[in-house]
Amino acid sequence: MSVVERFLRLASVVALAMGVFVALPNPAKAQNAPASGLEPLAIVTASGRHAFQVEVMRTPDQRARGLMHRQFMPADRGMLFDFKQVEPVAMWMQNTYISLDMLFIRADGTVARIAERAEPLSTRTIPSGEPVLSVLELNAGIAEKLGIKPGDKVEHPLFKR
Repeated sequence: MSVVERFLRLASVVALAMGVFVALPNPAKAQNAPASGLEPLAIVTASGRHAFQVEVMRTPDQRARGLMHRQFMPADRGMLFDFKQVEPVAMWMQNTYISLDMLFIRADGTVARIAERAEPLSTRTIPSGEPVLSVLELNAGIAEKLGIKPGDKVEHPLFKR
């Protein structure tokens, strides 16, 4: 707990003792809030079309932060990394507490490779295996549950039709 959080907690105890209610921010809840607005995305597989709401990381700072320090992500959510150009990329899980499935996606929206159940807090790099435009992070096990395979199509305005 930071010095500021300790001060705020102490202030709230004093306020409660005086009969005053003080609403404090919940740091755990704040850290799980989307960094940017959510956008619709769908993955088309042999089992059908699967809809998600994703945060899109477009800037170098956003891409560097990703899902770091988050403790939870709803099952219908994900994070889409836009690398702005097609190139080989590598991801890692440093400071990421949620196990993830990573879908490496070509410019046309097809899944090139899937890294399933990436180990939380690991600094091991996870390569794309070929030049890609984007990476989609989903909760671990979603790729297997939905039957997502290389060659499946991701629908989002980022990808050419």
